[in-house]
Amino acid sequence: MTHYILQVILFQLVFLLVYEFMLKKETYFNANRAYLLLTPVLSLFLPFLRIEGLENLVPTEAVQGITSVWLPEVFIGSQPQANMQLPEVLVQDKGFQVNWWLVVYLSGVLLSVFLFFKKYQSLNRLFGFRSISEKKEIRIIEVPNSKIACTFYKTVFLGDQLSEEEKQQILSHEMVHVKQKHSLDLVFFELLKIIFWFNPLVYIFQHRIAALHEFIADASVVKTTKKHNYYEQLLNTAFNTQNISFINQFFNHSLIKKRIIMLQKSRSRSIAKFKFLIIVPLLLIMLTYVACSENSEEIRADDQSISEKITEIKMAMEDGRELTVEEKQQFFSLMQQIIEDGNYPPPPPSAPSQTRNGESGGDVPFAVIDQVPAFEGCEKWLDDPRKNCTTQKIGDFVNDNFDTSLGEKLGLSGINRVIVQFKIDKTGEVVDAEARAAHPELEAEAIRVVTSMPRMTPGEQNGTPVNVMYSLPIVFQVGE
Repeated sequence: MTHYILQVILFQLVFLLVYEFMLKKETYFNANRAYLLLTPVLSLFLPFLRIEGLENLVPTEAVQGITSVWLPEVFIGSQPQANMQLPEVLVQDKGFQVNWWLVVYLSGVLLSVFLFFKKYQSLNRLFGFRSISEKKEIRIIEVPNSKIACTFYKTVFLGDQLSEEEKQQILSHEMVHVKQKHSLDLVFFELLKIIFWFNPLVYIFQHRIAALHEFIADASVVKTTKKHNYYEQLLNTAFNTQNISFINQFFNHSLIKKRIIMLQKSRSRSIAKFKFLIIVPLLLIMLTYVACSENSEEIRADDQSISEKITEIKMAMEDGRELTVEEKQQFFSLMQQIIEDGNYPPPPPSAPSQTRNGESGGDVPFAVIDQVPAFEGCEKWLDDPRKNCTTQKIGDFVNDNFDTSLGEKLGLSGINRVIVQFKIDKTGEVVDAEARAAHPELEAEAIRVVTSMPRMTPGEQNGTPVNVMYSLPIVFQVGE
């Protein structure tokens, strides 16, 4: 989720910078309005758009940071056994856990909702004053003892202290807001501010589009009014504004100078429209970044898991301890996984040697077995569906039967990892289970759980039942 949020903010920042430096000063106001409305939303969906073909635009070596190439091992004599690497099983403490990040986020949402309704109450008070004109397309409400001039959706609020000439000019301006439904743009950004209250760019986008609304209305008014008179109207009228971010205000202190400057600008040349085409290469770059970053995340996750296991074997070798048959098998399994995936991490320690006569004992490598073992209920499937079904069933069984009360009994906290190796023998029984963890109690519990699995349909090679080795990483998450 953090990676997604950072990507969204990055994309919104790029779009906003393009607007600030390339589009903001152009007089194609409606095109700019569409740009400011679409790009923040587009940024929310871009991280989910993964076009696999774009990964090829960046060399794989650039993503992985690899400069050397590994050749597959050459086996002389009997082929070493490869055990099936099951996906990691997450076992969580069933006790109450507080997600403080979620608490902070929801607190921000609640505060944003409170501020929104506070602004709405201020607007609602204006609706309580007398309506002096009400037609199908517009309603005008007079605000007593005020020189206010603002619009929300189809309602225009005018102070009773404005002169008739001022009211006519202002109405011409506010009618543009009504016809083009500018208020809906501002309400849209108010909703984004509630959901993404932590993102300052949403507030900037809203400020920019509010200014653009005024430029659009001004450009429409001066087509029927002398510019000089309109300037005087903007400069001489006493200001009276409301602090409501989702209404269009005629007398906005910070925008008066910018509106006059924009009115004095000549219409942008037609060639300036081509600036909007910048969005095409921008999207291509962003989609390429998404495709490559996701691929890179997968590579780093795989490399980290493999590197951790290889490091365990390396430490055992450095301690002078002779590797067990299972550790040798695990090493060769990791090497096979590396080759099959095509993700080659930095060279590992020297491979443990295979005994001359082999250690297979009738076992068959998982990678070449004709028919993999099947958990109860998975017998009807073949090949990958059979393997996936068994993998899912084993994960569910471990999750349901692991004693999560051990977390409290042992005083554990955070993430605790257990690596279990076991064999499904020729009869379908789980045998030769071993485990490695920071606490002996976790090792014993992991062995208890896997050995209590129901008898399975054994794997077969050439129609004969065979033994198959499995490795199962268990992640035991204990709430603090």
